[in-house]
Amino acid sequence: MSYRTALSEVLTGTVGPVAEATAGQGRFPRGAVTALGGAGLLGLTVSTAFGGGGRGLAEAADVVARTARVCPATAAVLQSHYAAVAVVEAHGGPWLRTEIAAGRHLASLALAESEDGAPEGAAAEARLLAPRSVATGSGGVVALRGRKCPVLAAGEADTYVWSSRPLAAPDGLTLWAVPAHAPDLFVPARPGATGPRGSATSTVLADPVLVPAEAMLGTDGAGLDLVLRTVLPWLLELRAAAETFRPPTLDPEGPRRRADSLAAS
Repeated sequence: MSYRTALSEVLTGTVGPVAEATAGQGRFPRGAVTALGGAGLLGLTVSTAFGGGGRGLAEAADVVARTARVCPATAAVLQSHYAAVAVVEAHGGPWLRTEIAAGRHLASLALAESEDGAPEGAAAEARLLAPRSVATGSGGVVALRGRKCPVLAAGEADTYVWSSRPLAAPDGLTLWAVPAHAPDLFVPARPGATGPRGSATSTVLADPVLVPAEAMLGTDGAGLDLVLRTVLPWLLELRAAAETFRPPTLDPEGPRRRADSLAAS
């Protein structure tokens, strides 16, 4: 089965029927994410050596564009997931890549930061390349401390690609794969005014979070290059794909009709 056929089935059977509740009630589309994982779409861009689809940015953008026609929140979650997976594919360990490929793992980006009380959009962008989050190492364990906002799928993702100041390098930033179940990593609130409704866009706090040194993605201080050369190109392309279609105001049968029309295409 092609990824487009698999996507059409998921959009028709799962995403479309819950799109109204996702947007209207701000409910995270957990069933949609689970279905996308089961259909191989969360692992679409993971290497076939780890059981993934072996596809690239063009196919990921196609998935995002088609999903955005039915459910903007699910499409936004996929944007952050695919951009995070691009980093994991380049530097992540085999266990994590296998879990994503199997559809059991949702990833998200935790890179942007905002000041308390500041407008999140402008503040987050200003701090994307110069995080205030810190990392302190001792005996093979790293303590990460910081506040990330906005984060899509906050409290719903399984792994966050987290940025901090370098551990020891003189400049740049460092990226980490932080498991969502790590103690002292929590979502203190889920404001409804940021991100598409239902995308669980919120703040994630590390106070601090302990991770093994092996959780580093790439080398210490080299994360800036990863953000500029991998994360931002993926995000820009995926966001552009989502913007190719802005759905009209949802009506009770709108999501299902759009999903049915995609399945027929």
